[in-house]
Amino acid sequence: MIPKKDIAVYGYGSVAWKERMEEWKKKQNDRLPVVRHQGENDGGDYPDVPDLPKMDEGRQPLSRKLPIASSKINPYRLIIILRLVILGLFFHYRLLHPVHDAYALWLTSVICEIWFAVSWILDQFPKWYPIERETYLDRLSLRYEKEGKSSELASIDIFVSTVDPLKEPPLITANTVLSILAVDYPVDKVACYVSDDGAAMLTFEALSETSQFARNWVPFCKKFNIEPRAPEWYFSQKIDYLKNKVHPAFVRERRAMKREYEEFKVRINGLVAMAQKVPEEGWTMQDGTPWPGNNVRDHPGMIQVFLGQNGALDNEGNELPRLVYVSREKRPGFDHHKKAGAMNALVRVSAILSNAPYLLNVDCDHYINNSKALREAMCFMMDPASGKHVCYVQFPQRFDGIDRHDRYSNRNVVFFDINMKGLDGLQGPIYVGTGCVFRRQALYGYDAPKKKKPPSRTCNCWPKWCCFCCGSRKNRKGKSTEKTTKRKSRDSLKQIHALENIEKGLETINSDEPCILPQEKLEKKFGQSPLFLASTLLENGGILHDTNSLLKEAIHVISCGYEDKTEWGKEVGWIYGSVTEDILTGFKMHCHGWRSVYCIPKRPAFKGSAPINLSDRLHQVLRWALGSVEIFLSRHCPIWYGYGGGLKWLERFSYINSVVYPWTSIPLIAYCTLPAVCLLTGKFIIPEISNYASIIFMALFISIAATGILEMQWGGVGIDDWWRNEQFWVIGGVSSHLFALFQGLLKVFAGVNTNFTVTSKGGDDGEFSELYLFKWTSLLIPPTTLLIINIVGVVVGISDAINNGYDSWGPLFGKLFFALWVIVHLYPFLKGLLGKQDRLPTIILVWSILLASILTLLWVRINPFVSRDGPVLEVCGLDCD
Repeated sequence: MIPKKDIAVYGYGSVAWKERMEEWKKKQNDRLPVVRHQGENDGGDYPDVPDLPKMDEGRQPLSRKLPIASSKINPYRLIIILRLVILGLFFHYRLLHPVHDAYALWLTSVICEIWFAVSWILDQFPKWYPIERETYLDRLSLRYEKEGKSSELASIDIFVSTVDPLKEPPLITANTVLSILAVDYPVDKVACYVSDDGAAMLTFEALSETSQFARNWVPFCKKFNIEPRAPEWYFSQKIDYLKNKVHPAFVRERRAMKREYEEFKVRINGLVAMAQKVPEEGWTMQDGTPWPGNNVRDHPGMIQVFLGQNGALDNEGNELPRLVYVSREKRPGFDHHKKAGAMNALVRVSAILSNAPYLLNVDCDHYINNSKALREAMCFMMDPASGKHVCYVQFPQRFDGIDRHDRYSNRNVVFFDINMKGLDGLQGPIYVGTGCVFRRQALYGYDAPKKKKPPSRTCNCWPKWCCFCCGSRKNRKGKSTEKTTKRKSRDSLKQIHALENIEKGLETINSDEPCILPQEKLEKKFGQSPLFLASTLLENGGILHDTNSLLKEAIHVISCGYEDKTEWGKEVGWIYGSVTEDILTGFKMHCHGWRSVYCIPKRPAFKGSAPINLSDRLHQVLRWALGSVEIFLSRHCPIWYGYGGGLKWLERFSYINSVVYPWTSIPLIAYCTLPAVCLLTGKFIIPEISNYASIIFMALFISIAATGILEMQWGGVGIDDWWRNEQFWVIGGVSSHLFALFQGLLKVFAGVNTNFTVTSKGGDDGEFSELYLFKWTSLLIPPTTLLIINIVGVVVGISDAINNGYDSWGPLFGKLFFALWVIVHLYPFLKGLLGKQDRLPTIILVWSILLASILTLLWVRINPFVSRDGPVLEVCGLDCD
């Protein structure tokens, strides 16, 4: 305040503070040098250009969390707590007021309601901390793509899996591959591996044609920056393709490219037509030798590098990404573990040939819709602050070709836009099988790096007496830290020495000297491939030898017996033991302490096709539910597995819900049967309702509705999508989930295996024509039976009320509401049965009426609510005379 006053008058403290501040500023200047951008010369002076801020744009975080607004999330949490309280009051009333004249119905309903409440808790609380995320692609470029230098972005190996080219058309797979080859990412950092688990020559020839067409398609995409980069969907867009296009040659080149693509489609369709008639002696190649994959169940491993070797350039002379065809060895007597085994084979092949530190896996029908999708993922993986703790980045699944009303909830919007956002606020979303970028080290079963603990309070913060009791403890901690540091240094030296030995090949193994322990552990964990073992120790990727000399080793790692006596499928790679290997694989990573990230770009990163007819949709849900039952009955069940690791409690709740939900089919079927039983017998599951009970029931219904409304608000989900999800939860629960439960029990306890059905990816000629296609399946019988008996119950109940007069209408309304609730939820199923021509297949009608009639007559015959001594006769009180 007094400028003339000497600073020394203030004493020693002020001077010391000033010196410390100057020293701190100097350290900051050394740590964060000034960043200069394009057009600046490193060796020149810049007298006229002011220095940029120390925290330059290129040094800021590559992403950030966007919490849900408190005005949306706080009322949502309040409603959840209120709903819990109301549920407590509801069950208090239900348990203390049994229905004595319909005790069996009352007890069944209470057990079902308790199960539904537990399921709701498991589903609800993982959504307590929902978040959204935002990425900064410009900062990623500033940090890792400096002008005049080669790109420092990490390499990515992309896996595409296919099995049957007749169910998964080669044209669909070709479009997915083309969208990958044209992605907006440095071409020398991208490698595409196509796994053909059916060893089909059709897939091989289609990939050969695709590699040739890519030489024209990839430069066209990058020259005009088009989206999407899958030609089938780009040319079928019903939009103004000239919007924002200013290049004068665009129209001419687009027409030429469309003509070339149509010729490409004709060639692919010709291959498909030729593949329909297989020669008796099998397929032969151009040199006259038989195609190795003629026997799908018994053939050697095959690898073909179509693009990426020397001379693989596009028509403008630019390098193309690597494209590799892989078909692993198949022999009788070996368990090949379906998709999970194919993915693990690709992990090993890619480690030998390219060894990128990150992996992306997509299904053959999921093309890259956003060419910057890989950059979006790298904003999380390569973030210096938090990237090392991320095991995978999961993108939501979006679909093409679904009818506007989404009759069977194929988009699954509630799961992807509500549940997954909630999990992202905990430990991250679950892995859903496609559209996911992995860290290779996490797939290898390594633990996540431990986070540094914040510094503890120093002794001058505690009372003086605390120093005496804490001093010895500090010394002990210091000693243990020193021992840990020494042990870690010894282990790291052993790892380095092991890497040197592995690089020498089998020389160390064949020598007389004893093998070093870490190397033995690596061989037991990863298998007997020196080059692959060496690649596992390279955290940042990279290969050790020339690619041409590695094909023999790559063939070795996809042989049938390679995984024997190793940890593949147990602790390493995609985990075996379930047809839904995705849930199991993500669960194991989270148990190792990793976290995952949910990325929702403004433009969807990936798009795929979904089964839109009822039968295929139910079979898809059946497969998912069967996998959950298998996990529930295995040692990896999240109810008892993974304690003491890094899995958070609310994240565990979500995994438990993901394996328990098929068991809900039993109480759900019982609960959907109760309305018909009540209407046919005249009984009800609730006694005469008092004013207190009415308030509780109304409060429960209002809280359920309020929870759904607030979820739709912060999740950005429309009411149509939410209602379709509720309907299909009932449809799938009373059909697919029930069959999956019985199939899972038979598979685990009786060894009866079920065949995995590949969902058809092809479309019909007409738009949404497949929606009305009917395919017979036994999955249709239970929901059809429920529909019929509830409709019959409604008719019988109304007829009885009409005959008995005014007084019987009051008790009837509750039963009618209960039955109509079931019918309304099964309405999309009813529309699917009737189809476009409003005709019900005879076999469905016969079986359903037969079962409903048998159950109804059996109930009337037994009628447990009638006294064994006969009906109770009472005097009506009316004088008939």
